[in-house]
Amino acid sequence: MERCAARRAPEEERRVRANAREYNEKFQYASNCIKTSKYNIVTFLPVNLFEQFQEVANTYFLFLLILQLIPQISSLSWFTTIVPLVLVLTITAVKDATDDYFRHKSDNQVNNRQSQVLIGGVLRQEQWMNVRVGDIIKLENNQFVAADLLLLSSSEPHGLCYIETSELDGETNMKVRQAIPVTSELGDTGKLAGFDGEVICEPPNNKLDKFGGTLYWKENKYPLSNQNMLLRGCVLRNTEWCFGLVVFAGPDTKLMQNSGRTKFKRTSIDRLMNTLVLWIFGFLVCMGVILAIGNAIWEHEVGVCFQIYLPWDEGVHSAFFSGFLSFWSYIIILNTVVPISLYVSMGSVTLTPSVEVIRLGHSYFINWDKKMYCAKRRTPAEARTTTLNEELGQVEYIFSDKTGTLTQNIMVFSKCSVNGHSYGDVQDVLGPKAELGERPEPVDFSFNPLADPRFQFWDPSLLEAVKLGDPHVHEFFRLLSLCHTVMSEERSQGELFYKAQSPDEGALVAAARNFGFVFRSRTPKTITVQELGRAVTYQLLAILDFNNIRKRMSVIVRSPEGKIRLYCKGADTILLERLHPLNQDLSNITTDHLNEYAGEGLRTLVLAYKDLEESYYEDWAERLRRAGSAPEAREDRLARLYDEVEHDMMLLGATAIEDKLQQGVPETIAILTLANIKIWVLTGDKQETAVNIGYSCKMLTDDMTEVFVVTGHTVLEVREELRKAREKMMDASHSTANGFSYQEKLSSSKLTSVLEAIAGEYALVINGHSLAHALEADMEVEFLETACACKAVICCRVTPLQKAQVVELVKKYKKAVTLAIGDGANDVSMIKTAHIGVGISGQEGIQAVLASDYSFSQFKFLQRLLLVHGRWSYLRMCKFLCYFFYKNFAFTMVHFWFGFFCGFSAQTVYDQYFITLYNIVYTSLPVLAMGVFDQDVPEQRSMEYPKLYEPGQLNLLFNKREFFICIAQGIYTSVLMFFIPYGVFADATRDDGAQLADYQSFAVTVATSLVIVVSVQIGLDTGFWTAINHFFIWGSLAAYFAILFAMHSDGLFQMFPNQFRFVGNAQNTLAQPTVWLTIALTTVVCIMPVVAFRFLKLDLKPELSDTVRYTQLVRKKQKTQHRCMRRVGRAGSRRSGYAFSHQEGFGELIMSGKNMRLSSLALAGFAARPSAGWIETLRKKKGSDAGSPDKALKV
Repeated sequence: MERCAARRAPEEERRVRANAREYNEKFQYASNCIKTSKYNIVTFLPVNLFEQFQEVANTYFLFLLILQLIPQISSLSWFTTIVPLVLVLTITAVKDATDDYFRHKSDNQVNNRQSQVLIGGVLRQEQWMNVRVGDIIKLENNQFVAADLLLLSSSEPHGLCYIETSELDGETNMKVRQAIPVTSELGDTGKLAGFDGEVICEPPNNKLDKFGGTLYWKENKYPLSNQNMLLRGCVLRNTEWCFGLVVFAGPDTKLMQNSGRTKFKRTSIDRLMNTLVLWIFGFLVCMGVILAIGNAIWEHEVGVCFQIYLPWDEGVHSAFFSGFLSFWSYIIILNTVVPISLYVSMGSVTLTPSVEVIRLGHSYFINWDKKMYCAKRRTPAEARTTTLNEELGQVEYIFSDKTGTLTQNIMVFSKCSVNGHSYGDVQDVLGPKAELGERPEPVDFSFNPLADPRFQFWDPSLLEAVKLGDPHVHEFFRLLSLCHTVMSEERSQGELFYKAQSPDEGALVAAARNFGFVFRSRTPKTITVQELGRAVTYQLLAILDFNNIRKRMSVIVRSPEGKIRLYCKGADTILLERLHPLNQDLSNITTDHLNEYAGEGLRTLVLAYKDLEESYYEDWAERLRRAGSAPEAREDRLARLYDEVEHDMMLLGATAIEDKLQQGVPETIAILTLANIKIWVLTGDKQETAVNIGYSCKMLTDDMTEVFVVTGHTVLEVREELRKAREKMMDASHSTANGFSYQEKLSSSKLTSVLEAIAGEYALVINGHSLAHALEADMEVEFLETACACKAVICCRVTPLQKAQVVELVKKYKKAVTLAIGDGANDVSMIKTAHIGVGISGQEGIQAVLASDYSFSQFKFLQRLLLVHGRWSYLRMCKFLCYFFYKNFAFTMVHFWFGFFCGFSAQTVYDQYFITLYNIVYTSLPVLAMGVFDQDVPEQRSMEYPKLYEPGQLNLLFNKREFFICIAQGIYTSVLMFFIPYGVFADATRDDGAQLADYQSFAVTVATSLVIVVSVQIGLDTGFWTAINHFFIWGSLAAYFAILFAMHSDGLFQMFPNQFRFVGNAQNTLAQPTVWLTIALTTVVCIMPVVAFRFLKLDLKPELSDTVRYTQLVRKKQKTQHRCMRRVGRAGSRRSGYAFSHQEGFGELIMSGKNMRLSSLALAGFAARPSAGWIETLRKKKGSDAGSPDKALKV
């Protein structure tokens, strides 16, 4: 356990000797103990406090507390600061302790798992944490792998074993691993006890799919690869037992190497708060300086005359020094104007209760949303972070994967081309293609007892070709049954189950199975296929596996007749250029078929084969063996050998697989587009397929002015195509410019704002090789200008790295919030790069989900996530911040005005207990309720009117302008809060004729006015009232009066006479009618301007949300009147039946605007007012000010 966290020098290579603990321990390798916890009982308090005081907020509070302990400075008791500080520290400590407790519990559970370790020739039960590098351990079926192991032997023939890797990559399908032949025979403990091989391999790293090393044993060396490794976190399946040598343990395992912290993402509001807090702090210093100067002047001019009655404190010998001390006193008193705790809580770990609860509440609303729950997969939506909820209401760019995100990633073998003949088109009786709705019965596969009953195909001519013995068709399906990495499981006689690493591969093997070429089983050296009822076993000589660079896969097999043949399948762009020249005519025909399939949105692969001479294969295999055991550049050498043999192949044909769109994708994209969200699709599919999917999901439409396609292979070609696209768009802009010439346009505005103001809708489609040039430093701005001017962008044949580069490009130059959504491991980099990452829990495992900020199971839920939850979260957070600044300035600035009337002595207006409880008790819960529950329009209207989303994109609800408005309102309130009671108290008298004015009565009056005013203000700010809002607002007022009377009661005075000296003051003050009239006058004067301003704004310049609420009220009134009319209608009337529903037809749908680009009611409401286009005007202004990449570059 003590070595769990030991620090070691970085390794250059790892040396591990089997069964030699003493030898291995000299390298000080990590033990198998893992430690994810941070504290223990002894270190928790000092370490946690040290961490917390590294936060600016807590250090700031501590600094204030130290100042308050200096008698010459502080006029407040120390508890006014220590209570909030202790509260924040305690909440954070409890949260950290709870999190660490669960980490300890998880660590102990894992570390105490049992494993069988071979020690001294005997298997002993050992805890996982006691396993060491170099140990040989035994695993049994369904056990977790304890460490990263080199597989030595197993119960299966040829040293095979099967594993499930769901904890590593989320994939639940089984994978096969194989021991090297020299160790596969070490099946008993006696032989393994004498095994003393030494492994020299790469140092610990986080690459799950790669491993390179060499085993040295008995003066021979054997190459090792990832196929020989069992990684920690995997589960042994369908294998009775296996033995493995521990190579990496504990924190060095690839699982733990991949468990690093994800980069923390900050919202745009967080970044704005950085600037605002600095401004406020500067404002605080300015106020402190003004009041300090006032104190120095007052003490020099006036105070010196009253030294007998008001002597200076001990140590103060001059007016200047008195002013210096006064500065720090006012920093203490006015510190509440700086929301430092709020600022840190929003951007870091330390959370104030309000913001934490608000964001946590928003996250739970997403998790609990039944309309985002997928019953088919039993998958709810999940907010995997609580820090980005309001950012969901500001998204302008969505970057989406295609396969599995827009489509279902459930592959169906749809069509194929074999020897120039296309199969799969449904034919009617007369011969031509059948129309939609005329699809005949599917092909009958009853002749094949091993056929999958779920498989359907609609063209009987392909089955006829199989039955007639067409050699090309037979070879086509033979390739599909041999060239794959699918695992077969026969649970009962004739009942086959396939486990495929990708849905595409599973669909192709299933197609071959139904057409009579049934893949039955495999060993490391053989593949058994039942060809039209006859079992044939092929010798598997080599597998040339697929990767993102090769984009193809090959197998080399020896037939029972002794013929050696290479079968290959891969992307058309790769395979067609590797064919023998004799295939030119067939290649042209197949290319036409490929284009036709891609035009229908199908995923295509090309199939080819090559016969190999025995002598050539023997020479090639020897070179392959030497390359596999090379200590350096092994991957490059293997790639060159693969490339050599995969040339001059003979074309067999092509496959076309259908991947249907997910339900609701077109509607979701259409609505998000209406919300002014630009959607870019980044896919690895070929251009034709991606374009067709673009049309299917309504990203591309026939109404578009033009779709630009960029396919250049050189930098010059790509630059020229982008230039022509911009010229066409600017020509369209020039033709509608109303008198402005093209040159005048360019001179009066940046290029991007010209392009974004063009008439017409455009789309851009760009290939991966062209995108590589477009992303170069000298062309990326040109590409971005062109792309951002288009309504839709589709990037085809892109790599995972290019996906992330495109997202980073938009983040770099556009002041816009980006969201990336995907479902596969190839989308992880894009998801992590974007401001917000969304993972689809689909068919490709959960790697995208694990890297994401939000996850759900279907793309259509993105509409609700953004337009409902995101919009509401942004609205609530903005209202919370505006009210927070308003109430704090109204509270704090009263001290500033009072300073001019108390000789700048740093005397406070309020009672010190009121200062302590104001933000904790009196005003915290109402704003919390508003921040959690508030709505401006119901969720149905948020979905019906996508334009409601635009204020968040334009950052209208909380920006520097809104901040200054809140500050101005707070200062205005503080002026009235101080001067109205001050003016009244100057001449007012009590009922008994005595003078009303005294310090405590004045403090009670101002404090009561303040609590009532801010409570009324939050009532005005609340747009959606719940029982909780009522309870918190009126309960806070009741709590204020209860605490006020309690603190001035005789009982507390008797218990704490030094603390509660003003007995009965509150009762006496609030018993005076003059005081209540003063409070009422103050409240009315503070609130009425706000009410008047909002009324005039609603009438003269309404927002879209105001119009939507108005139309909603009109509808309710109309429905009420309609029901009343129906009640007074003639009873018992008989009417004839109609062919449509009596309840509701399409009228409500049309009137609601669900089937329109924007509700006609909303448009009518805005058309009648001159301010209809205010959002568009602001959007264009924002585009001209901040949208230009050129301007961003200059900044």
